[in-house]
Amino acid sequence: MKLDRRHWFALATALVLMPIQLHAAESAVIAPGAKLEKIADGFIFTEGPATDRDGNVFFTDQPNDRIVKWSAADNTCTDWLKPAGRSNGTKFDKAGNLLTCADEKNELWSISPDKKVTVLVKDFDGKLLNGPNDVWIRPDGALYFTDPLYPRDYWKRDAKMQQDGQHVYFMAAGLKSVKRVTTDLKQPNGIVGTPNGKVLYVSDLGAHKTYSYDIQPDGSLTNRHLFCELGSDGMTLDNMGNLYLTGNGVTVFDPTGKQIEHIDIPGAWTGNVTFAGKDRDLLFITSSKVVYGIRMKVKGVK
Repeated sequence: MKLDRRHWFALATALVLMPIQLHAAESAVIAPGAKLEKIADGFIFTEGPATDRDGNVFFTDQPNDRIVKWSAADNTCTDWLKPAGRSNGTKFDKAGNLLTCADEKNELWSISPDKKVTVLVKDFDGKLLNGPNDVWIRPDGALYFTDPLYPRDYWKRDAKMQQDGQHVYFMAAGLKSVKRVTTDLKQPNGIVGTPNGKVLYVSDLGAHKTYSYDIQPDGSLTNRHLFCELGSDGMTLDNMGNLYLTGNGVTVFDPTGKQIEHIDIPGAWTGNVTFAGKDRDLLFITSSKVVYGIRMKVKGVK
């Protein structure tokens, strides 16, 4: 059927006015209808969130030299320890001690629930560390930590690199000796391992890459694999094995290295992330001067 100009105009108008339903793809990880919410602000640079057995989060505000506690019970933030050795990355061990990368003197600390500080690591091979940044504890109590160089204006030492590079280190449970387990990374930063203690993820922030390694019983790392072409400041895993990377917001990858989600976060830099709350279904995000939360359909791993 041939349509004249008048019929073409009527048809075009009908198509323009026709209701169009857009169905946004359901997120694989974010709870339906969940929105990013501000939890607290007034900080300078938030980092290193760690979740305790009750779902509370302890995070650092390094320029203010303090560790802040967020209460899962009443959604409030209070100073827990100040001064705090300029702590950065943190992690709770099974005994409830908070391990912190205490950057003021380039040490690794263990802080007991009553706030007694024990220095676990203060040097390597007779030299100061560059500046421990992030830590992960293996199920058997052994630990790994990254040691990049980020010169600080509060250091009393010089700002030059203290070690012969920027590496990842391992310390077996109950021992004070430390061994180096990587030597080929440009600037390792975020670090996390799987709950079974078999795989370790390490972000090479300086090279804009994240790698996975097979963990050996003696702490050594084998079978380095390029997981994704994205570096990260901090990272965490959920109970489905998805890996969460930070920097430009939060980017989520499935266990194969495929990106499945990106969460836009206000501010220039998203430092770190953890799962919080009684049910571990609140994604707790440190973003410089602000901390945020968003409800998830997945949960964090303990």
